[in-house]
Amino acid sequence: MRIGLALLWLAALPCPDAERDLQELSELARSEPEAVEGALEALEARWQGLPLRAPGDDTPSKHVETVRVRLQGVCTPLEEENASASARTTDRARLEEILSRPEFAQARQRQGDVLKRLLRMVRGWLEELLQTRGAQSFATSTRTLVLVLGIAVVLLTALRLRSWRRAPTKRAGRPDAAPVPMRLDPPGEHLKRARAALASQPRSAIREGLLALLSSLESRRLARPDRVRTNRELVEELPGRGAPAHVTGEVERLVRWYDRAFYSLEPVPAEDAARFVDEVERLHQGLVGGTA
Repeated sequence: MRIGLALLWLAALPCPDAERDLQELSELARSEPEAVEGALEALEARWQGLPLRAPGDDTPSKHVETVRVRLQGVCTPLEEENASASARTTDRARLEEILSRPEFAQARQRQGDVLKRLLRMVRGWLEELLQTRGAQSFATSTRTLVLVLGIAVVLLTALRLRSWRRAPTKRAGRPDAAPVPMRLDPPGEHLKRARAALASQPRSAIREGLLALLSSLESRRLARPDRVRTNRELVEELPGRGAPAHVTGEVERLVRWYDRAFYSLEPVPAEDAARFVDEVERLHQGLVGGTA
């Protein structure tokens, strides 16, 4: 039964989209490294809960390499099976061979099997003990104790897994991490590159549009972009830097649309990207006119 479910899980993986997902994640790691963690969570959900992160990955490039290795480790054997002329049913040995490869070493360290073996050992010992006449009097209390111990072990395991998943986030947000300023070109150059990329690469076009928006705000000293703060954090700082209310509202709307479109795994429509670039340019011209 367990093998059958595992085979169904493998068959449901979107392996035809692996190259596209990996390319988008690589581009995101180069352009927006602070957003890699959120993109990995969405990618794991899309890949049916396949673990795509390793505890030792502390840079976006390591995250990308781990994803590359694990997607190849799962999809390459499946592609070989589909291309083979002799169709055969994958048995237990084949599945265990796939999951025992080095790229899944971190995924196998789950403590689930250890917990099951421990419970089986305790249960067997108690069953042998309860078979004696002298042990019949405390059978009920012993069963209650085993139940309490089992629940305690499960809770401790869940807490450890939760703290392990939160550790990279805490390290990334520690106060001693110095902000790394972004080097932006003039807004006009970013807008020019954005319009050149609209026809072939709408996702790159909206990224250049966002950079044009940040460059325009930085030139008016309304924002100070860096690689630590997120786009929404920059928006929250606008009123404190003297930005008018209508400028703050427009920037917040554009940033919200950009985050939803850029970090989605769906393609960005060319007409939506063109509209975004036009609105960024109008806002930039308004800022220039307001300053003048």
